[in-house]
Parts: sequence; C-alpha cells; structure tokens
Amino acid sequence: MKNWIEAFRLRTLPLALASIGLGSFLAVKNGGYRWEVFTLCALTTIFLQILSNLANDYGDTQNGADNVEREGPSRAVQTGAITKEAMFRAMIIFVILSLVSGLSLLFITFGLVQLLKISLFFGLGIVSIIAAIKYTAGKNPYGYAGLGDISVLAFFGLVGVLGTYYLHTQSFEWNLLLPALSCGLFSVGVLNVNNIRDIDSDEIAGKRSIPVRLGKKKARLYHWTILIFGMLTTLIYIILYYESIYDLLVISSFPLIVYNGVSVYQKQTAQELDPYLKQMALSTLAFVLTFGIGIIL
Repeated sequence: MKNWIEAFRLRTLPLALASIGLGSFLAVKNGGYRWEVFTLCALTTIFLQILSNLANDYGDTQNGADNVEREGPSRAVQTGAITKEAMFRAMIIFVILSLVSGLSLLFITFGLVQLLKISLFFGLGIVSIIAAIKYTAGKNPYGYAGLGDISVLAFFGLVGVLGTYYLHTQSFEWNLLLPALSCGLFSVGVLNVNNIRDIDSDEIAGKRSIPVRLGKKKARLYHWTILIFGMLTTLIYIILYYESIYDLLVISSFPLIVYNGVSVYQKQTAQELDPYLKQMALSTLAFVLTFGIGIIL
C-alpha cells in the first residue's frame, strides 16, 4: 500500500485541483455555482491526475528516463517496488474510474437531452485520458518531444478553468481567459521545476524537454518568464474588472511565486530543487484561493 500511495504522488493533487477551484470560484462570482458539479469535477480530476502519475512512472521506465542517472525521487517501476504489469492494470482501473466519474458529471450537468454538449465534453474527456497516458507512455510520447508545457497550459489552465466554469454555468466569457492563463502558466512552472531537476537524466534518455533544449541557465530564465506572465495576466484582469479592494487579495500570493523563481534560479542540484515542486504547486493553490476569495467578497 505504501508503494502505491507513493506512486499516486499525492503532492501533485493540489495542483490538479487548482483549475477546478478557480473555475468554481468564477462560477460563484457569477451566480452559477453547483456543488454537485464541483464535487464530480474534483473527483474526475483526481482520477486523471493519478492516472497521469502512474502512466508517467510506467512510461519513463519504459522509455529510459527513469534510470540509474536519475537524481530525483525514485519511481516504483524503476525500483521494482511495483511490476510493470501491476502498474498497467492500475492505469486501466483509473481510466475506468475517470470515465465513470466524467460521465456522471456530464449527465448531472446536461441531463439526457443535450446530447451535443455531452458528446463534445465526452470527447474532451477522452482526449484528456489520452493526454494523461501519452505524456511519457507508449511509442513517441509527446513529453519526450518537449510538448509537455503546451499540454499543461491547455489542460491545467484553459480547459480546466473554462471547462469547469462552463459546467457550472453553461456559459462562456472571453475575459476569463486571463485568470485561466495564470493558472495554466503557474502549473507549467511546476513542470518546469521538475524538468530542470531531471535535466541530466532526461538528456541521457533522449527526453527533449524545454530545459534540455534550452540548457540549465536559459531554463531558469524561462522559469522566470512563466511566473512573470502568470502574475501579469492576473494583474491585467484585476485592472480591467476591478470592483473592490478585496480583488487585490490575490497579490498576497505573489511573494510565494517570486520566492519560487528566486530559489529555482539559485539552486543547482536535484536534491535542492526537488522541494520547490511542492512549493510551486502549493503557491498555485494559494493563488487560486486568494484570487477566488477576493472576487467573491
């Protein structure tokens, strides 16, 4: 059980829930929040995140990124704590759980009559499952081509926030792209810390992540760029749609994000960098909570 809990990588769940929380806060602000939608969105996202983590463990061992050169935390399949066969079976279980939870969400949201909307969101759910698996697993995983950042920006930002908001309200507003981009960019920041930490072993394995392509120094400058643009898009939203002093509450989360940027720029070894994955994930959650509380007060 301990091996499975470690393979689930529970420390990534706050980040997975950030986009659901942000979309739900925006729905509260606009009077469209539904508790059952939030619950099933959160449950589906947790299943998808665990599926992604299991597929990452399976795929990186399969494709060589988890090897003796890896300096980050050891993986279950790499160390033999969990067999490849058992990991593959667990992935199938979480695919099924994601589908059941996701379909329940769609039927509760749209009923049985809005078949077009159900079909569109079901298709999006299938794409999410495929993206979770194909990041590092199977032949030609897109994470090995350096496309992980784009995927995270899309699913942890635009799709996660705007999709959740739509499921609550069945409406779409273009201005919500700004906070959705912030959430997505901060999530990319978490991935970038991970990829900077693993840059040496990834390069040996042929995993061409953005840090591998840029090199260590430029990868840290790229990290600053991600964080600055994430804060900037939120500030633009506040300026354009300012209503009360409470809207500024989100700024109180910015020192945590700046601290992450400074630390990632200064730390050099994998062991030194590893704690800042969790710190950046929690900083993203703090951003969502301060932003959300601020806009609904």
